[in-house]
Amino acid sequence: MSDKRQCFFAADLGATSGRTVLGWFGPSGPEFEEISRFPNHLICSGGRFYWDIYELFRNVLEGLGKAAGRDGCEICSIGVDTWGVDFVCVGGDGAFLRLPRAYRDPFTSGAAERFFSVVPRDEVYRRTGIQVMDFNTLFQLHAMRLSSDSALAAAHRLLFMPDAITYMLTGEMVTEYTIASTSQLLDASTRRFDRQLLEAVELTEECFGRFVFPGQKVGTLTPEVQRQTGLGPVPVIAVAGHDTASAVAAVPASGSDFAYLSSGTWSLMGIETAAPVMTDAARELNFTNEGGVCGTVRLLKNICGMWILERCRAVWGAVPYDVLTGEALAAEPFRSIINPDDASFANPPDMIEAIQTFCRRHRQPVPDTRGRLVRCIFESLALRYRHVFDSLRTLSGRQLSVLHVIGGGSCNALLNQWTANATGVTVVAGPAEATAIGNIMMQAVAAGHAAGVEDMRRMVRSAVRPDTYVPTDTGVWEDALRRAPF
Repeated sequence: MSDKRQCFFAADLGATSGRTVLGWFGPSGPEFEEISRFPNHLICSGGRFYWDIYELFRNVLEGLGKAAGRDGCEICSIGVDTWGVDFVCVGGDGAFLRLPRAYRDPFTSGAAERFFSVVPRDEVYRRTGIQVMDFNTLFQLHAMRLSSDSALAAAHRLLFMPDAITYMLTGEMVTEYTIASTSQLLDASTRRFDRQLLEAVELTEECFGRFVFPGQKVGTLTPEVQRQTGLGPVPVIAVAGHDTASAVAAVPASGSDFAYLSSGTWSLMGIETAAPVMTDAARELNFTNEGGVCGTVRLLKNICGMWILERCRAVWGAVPYDVLTGEALAAEPFRSIINPDDASFANPPDMIEAIQTFCRRHRQPVPDTRGRLVRCIFESLALRYRHVFDSLRTLSGRQLSVLHVIGGGSCNALLNQWTANATGVTVVAGPAEATAIGNIMMQAVAAGHAAGVEDMRRMVRSAVRPDTYVPTDTGVWEDALRRAPF
């Protein structure tokens, strides 16, 4: 038996940045170490937006090479997670036909309504339980068919983003359940592809890779990848390929009386359920039922998150967060409130102008300083969180006495406090790297180190020290909610 430390390697690829992380089990429980971090940039060419999957893969290889060089470390498995819905078209020779289109590409604007002329909206929800968003895979595919997209026409296989990276590592084509569940192509009850919806976009199950669930082995590193990284035939495990599913698996909660908020580029608020919730109320509120680990379902709603602030920061330059929060605190409270989920904030050329235009349109004071803009963004997000939180309580019938905030946004103390104030419940913030931790813990399940989701969470609780925020000044937030434009 090797005397080296047995390590799990997570490649966690988000829509704005990626990281590689090592995890292992020490004497007191799981431990984690970041190996590398890198940006993920949208590429705009010819008016279209793409992801540079080759650059992402290069960064994964670089992280693997660094990990392979660590003294006393033996990588025993690898897992990959990414954002949802997007995919790669693969030709009959196994090569990618082009860079994958990005969900923020405006080619899907109005795509959902066009598809509903083929299959009615209510029927789509009855089958899938997935919220309607123009960029869902189902609507991307329909829009591509209508435009006679050449890559789709020539495609032999379609691979979702984490499955595409896994394919580049192993040569094996699979379709992992949690990432596929974001596509609006799965039957929520059977957890398999829905044939009618596939037919509507002129596809079959054979157009996708072998179907796998979190914890199953996909394959081992190809000889080529072994040479590039210095590793041997390390197994690659299908973790929860959707980054939010991995993040939720790492929520340091006990029991079921909690909601989670995965806070990053997107904010995703929800609860875990044993079965999909596809009531009329859930459909009308546009809640989604996505796949989770160990047989769970994630009943949640997408909320536009830190994307709005990050687009503003791209104009302001590398201003430290503490400077921005200080300026926000100094600004007048509740002066301007936006709806973060308004279509105007999806991918505007100028986010600052988009915020100001929204405020003019709704006859509110226009935020004209950096502090006023940041305060507007944070207050609006907190109020939107409260709005969705109330809907979750109604749909679930649960009291929901605590909100766990995970992901990068969990480090934002000001927003966490305002979220507690707005929702009126205790906010427990952390871990920031929940997605990578959930990725690693699912590999641990596959290796026999953990028995299931409750065991995973118990181990995470032993390894992290989250911050707690108790609600204050709830009355003024109630007043602000009544005039919020959503």
